[in-house]
Amino acid sequence: MSAPDAEGRPRRTTRRFPLFTRDTARPEGGGRAASGDAPAPARQWPILAVLSAVGLGLLLVALDAFRFGTVLIGAALLAGAVMRWMLPDVGMLAVRSRFTDMVTYGVLGLAIVLLALMAQPSPWLVIPFLDDTLHFTVR
Repeated sequence: MSAPDAEGRPRRTTRRFPLFTRDTARPEGGGRAASGDAPAPARQWPILAVLSAVGLGLLLVALDAFRFGTVLIGAALLAGAVMRWMLPDVGMLAVRSRFTDMVTYGVLGLAIVLLALMAQPSPWLVIPFLDDTLHFTVR
């Protein structure tokens, strides 16, 4: 038996998920980053900061400063991970749960920075065991 419905008749409940989703939960930290009376750009400043840095990085890549631009793109994602961790409300920067967003932004940012530093020719970061691993797998 279960709780009564609107007419007072007992209804059978199930533990299965509903067929149709009626509502979605906002991500943790998905509130406005500024008060509601502030203009829209001020309310969404975290995502605008990250997107501006990524846009500047893409502009640097287009202007033939590949390594600096790519490092800036990765650093922007790492800054997004830090903002997601430190700020209680980050607006549209919050997509999933706080942990998932931090891990996603952090891993992608770190991977982009490391790949930019190891890019050929004349890499700024040389990891010797990766070169040995490549030669071992190709031979």
